[in-house]
Amino acid sequence: MAEERFHIAEWYGYPFHRLSDQDRVRLSQHKVGGGVMTKAEIARLGALEEKANHGALKPSEDKRLMTLRDKLEKQQTEEMPCPFRTDTAHATCNKPGGVCSIRLYQAEQGNVSPLSGERGRLRALCPWRFHQDRIAFKKVGESLLADLDPIQAGEVGFLESTGNLDSAPGEDVGRIDMILVKSNSPEAAALEWVAVEVQAVYFSGKNMGIEFEHLRKTHGKLSMAKEKRRPDYRSSGVKRLMPQLQTKVPTLRRWGKKMAVIVDAPFFYSMGTMNRERHVSNADIVWFLVDFVEASDGGPYRLEVVEEFYTTLESATLGLTGGVPLSQTQFEERVRAKAKI
Repeated sequence: MAEERFHIAEWYGYPFHRLSDQDRVRLSQHKVGGGVMTKAEIARLGALEEKANHGALKPSEDKRLMTLRDKLEKQQTEEMPCPFRTDTAHATCNKPGGVCSIRLYQAEQGNVSPLSGERGRLRALCPWRFHQDRIAFKKVGESLLADLDPIQAGEVGFLESTGNLDSAPGEDVGRIDMILVKSNSPEAAALEWVAVEVQAVYFSGKNMGIEFEHLRKTHGKLSMAKEKRRPDYRSSGVKRLMPQLQTKVPTLRRWGKKMAVIVDAPFFYSMGTMNRERHVSNADIVWFLVDFVEASDGGPYRLEVVEEFYTTLESATLGLTGGVPLSQTQFEERVRAKAKI
């Protein structure tokens, strides 16, 4: 029987198994973060470049522009670009190690290759992976706002502190990942919007640095992962996503708003069964399931929205829990066994 293990699927946006040995070694040596510009610096650079194109700059502005250009050159030299981020110009990868996703590989008679079919689907580790070309957000806009090009507002404060040891009254203590606003509403119309949460998966197992070191030692040769890892859907779903939904959806429901949740298809189908609502008007949550399709020319995988699934919050909570409680008798039998009584 062929051995199977999860290994890197996309690395800094590149299909891992299609990279040359030399490129795998090069990427294994990269360190994220040394020359990254802040969003404020990038925005200021853009504003000064625009102003310079339309007239003379003040001496102080000209000096600042030259400094920012030098910083951009340093960033482009020292950092890896992120092909998926849409939140800023000149986006770089800010994820240590640069692993965008993982997938199952198999080794058979000395040959290592990624699995195909359902089990070979990519599992996204980085939330930015879902931002590719705004494809998913456009689909959410089309389905829930009748707008193919909604306005994006990221990280919008949703919960305010009432004041405690660690936060002042009115301080943001909870945010919604993304708000999509209908851009084609009639003038003076009420604001139409939908909340969006994006959830990647965590993995369990030893850190990826072990694989980078192994690649350097083996000169970048494609091989099975040195260590065993697997997607940790319980940590990602029950411990992270479920509390987000339980906190935010009740208020959104009172406001008459929907929550869109973007996950990859394997994440969704790892959960327990949810009751599917037939019409969006009966749903609190609209799940947008995506897949990552391999390009025939060896280029980056392409995000595609493959399914929409309507649920209530209550059904989603049961599905995320992914289990049913034991009877009291069964539970107490386990207690007796553990306590040896």
